[in-house]
Amino acid sequence: MLRRKPTRLELKLDDIEEFESIRKDLENRKKQKEEVDVVGISDGEGAVGLGSDPKSREQMINDRIGYKPQPKPNNRSSQFGSFEF
Repeated sequence: MLRRKPTRLELKLDDIEEFESIRKDLENRKKQKEEVDVVGISDGEGAVGLGSDPKSREQMINDRIGYKPQPKPNNRSSQFGSFEF
């Protein structure tokens, strides 16, 4: 592989202005998201799963993702099939 000299990058005024505008947009979005989170917590929506026991939290997560666990049967035929002893 051939080695070449490093390329020089020049920072232009347009680049700086674009960076500042994008940074301001991101800060505004972040502030809006924080305001929504604060409003949600004050309404009680955000703290639903925090104080409850782990089973209900697990159930809430399962409901949210659509997972419905099936109980495992506890008999010998389910563990070993239909073998005769």
